[in-house]
Amino acid sequence: MTGRQSTILAPNDDAIVVRDLVKEFHTDIGVRRVLNGISFRVGRGERLAVLGRNGAGKSTLIQILSGVQVATSGTIDRGLTMSWPLALSGGFQGELTGFDNVRFIARIYDVPFKETYEFVSDFSEIGRQLHTPFKYYSNGMRMRLAFALSLAIDFECFLIDEVILVGDHRFQEKCHREIFEKRADRAMILAIHDGTIVRERCTAALVMKDGKGKVFTDLVAAVNTYATL
Repeated sequence: MTGRQSTILAPNDDAIVVRDLVKEFHTDIGVRRVLNGISFRVGRGERLAVLGRNGAGKSTLIQILSGVQVATSGTIDRGLTMSWPLALSGGFQGELTGFDNVRFIARIYDVPFKETYEFVSDFSEIGRQLHTPFKYYSNGMRMRLAFALSLAIDFECFLIDEVILVGDHRFQEKCHREIFEKRADRAMILAIHDGTIVRERCTAALVMKDGKGKVFTDLVAAVNTYATL
């Protein structure tokens, strides 16, 4: 399985283009190559599923795309503004209230605070808890706040690492509508295990094994290949 497609992936101002991405870690038993020549392109309105078993390199890829880690080699052309991974709450300040965290993020991304807060408050459905310190939130509340704030910023490409459904069934349907229907014109990169979502919602899939990857446009073939890994 190979992901080397750099010869056909030219820079594009309207897409995320990844070429020959390599990530190595130095360990006590030598160098471990976690990503080995990953290449793909995601344009506006396209949704790329990232499939692979545990240890395939999916999370490392998502972390590099989000800027949490740095690649050993290869390039990423970010022709679209990219979100942090949806529902990622690690960047929030625990001593600040949800309200103050929203205000801080709105200032960083230079978006109107009032409209951002109103969206987050309505979508997260955590009520008065927005005015209590974030460190006292349950995991579910943290994910709802992070998910809502991710959607409140007008990103052109959404990065999703496993978690796209938060809360009860009603809230999960709400998340689906916001992501897949109201933002159908946005690009998305989804590290995911659900074959149904891949077949019904995605336009291509990157199937990964042992750090290598292959891009499929035939989604049934991609899911079947993933099932045999």
